[in-house]
Amino acid sequence: MTEKRTVRDVDLRAKRALVRVDFNVPLDEKGRITDDTRIRRSLPTIRYILDAGGSVVLMSHLGRPKGRRVPELSLRPVAERLGRYLDRRVVLADDCVGEGVEQQVSGMKPGDVLLLENLRFHAEEEANDTDFARRLARLGDVFVNDAFGTAHRAHASTAGIAAHVPVAVAGLLMEKEIRYLGAALAHPERPFLAVLGGAKVSGKLEVVRNLLPRVDGLLVGGGMAGTFLKARGLEIGDTLLEEGLVEVARETMAEAEGRDVPFVLPTDAVVAERVEAGAATRVTPAGEIPGGWRMVDIGPETRERFAGKVRTARTVVWNGPMGVFEIPDFAAGTQALARALAEAGKAGATTIVGGGDSVAAVSQLGLEESISHVSTGGGASLEFLEGKSLPGIAVLADR
Repeated sequence: MTEKRTVRDVDLRAKRALVRVDFNVPLDEKGRITDDTRIRRSLPTIRYILDAGGSVVLMSHLGRPKGRRVPELSLRPVAERLGRYLDRRVVLADDCVGEGVEQQVSGMKPGDVLLLENLRFHAEEEANDTDFARRLARLGDVFVNDAFGTAHRAHASTAGIAAHVPVAVAGLLMEKEIRYLGAALAHPERPFLAVLGGAKVSGKLEVVRNLLPRVDGLLVGGGMAGTFLKARGLEIGDTLLEEGLVEVARETMAEAEGRDVPFVLPTDAVVAERVEAGAATRVTPAGEIPGGWRMVDIGPETRERFAGKVRTARTVVWNGPMGVFEIPDFAAGTQALARALAEAGKAGATTIVGGGDSVAAVSQLGLEESISHVSTGGGASLEFLEGKSLPGIAVLADR
């Protein structure tokens, strides 16, 4: 998946570039954008096309309207914010397909920017409907996929469309995602360390299996650590447990041992009786958590151990928080890991962060500039690390 043609490989002069972007931004109750990171990440590709003499037709989804027109999920706030960044008018179309949209597109001149209305107002988008994909394809001369966050979905605008356009290439953000994640899997600078967290083993098991032959060490924290601790015969109290995966966890750790790959679990934990702000907490050994208490963060000893290993690595991939990060009382472990990654990055290591809470930790601490690559795709980055072929990338032209 790493050798794909990009927007740099096509002539864009007087061409309409139909660009799939990920403008699925969070909105508050008044419909105002609360985080425009995804809009900002799209700017290099949009500006590149405009500078090359092309016009830009942008398409994205927003939220989950389930195939209905939901006014609160209109992309109008996005068009306004994007216009300010580009310092030019961004026109919002009334729809994403249809005769009216086609007439708007036919009148575009080099330098024009048109944003199509929410793709998911049509159920055909997520159904990867062939006719819908064909109607979208009529809106551009070149298809550019810059939406890594949706690349793992076989939707009409990400996968189906490629069969109906003259050429399908990657945008600059997509190129960066593929380059960093692909290099980490194919030829990482060593030692190569993977750090995994989050709530469940089931969501990361295939990632663990795909990484084991590649990494020089694996650190596991967050709720998913409970199942692995249980598989070692330890007491985890009321910590999140996926009972049906205990034997699989035991086999996975045995495989790591057979490959001589350190599989590092927390040695101490911050535990609480209730998972809520203000709950009483204490620190206990990770394998001696009493009944009625649950692990909500890695403990101070584990923070130091994990951070020390990260600082000495040359390639680090991190996906998933070390605790219940959304509650500030339980965020210390995740924050300590984010700072360690930033230190490793400043020392010349390649550091890659994916997953919503991990990215949020890096962002909240103002450390994004110290990380080599902050991925825009949680689910997509996980599937990439699992070794899966992502539909939105697979359909792009090979080099």
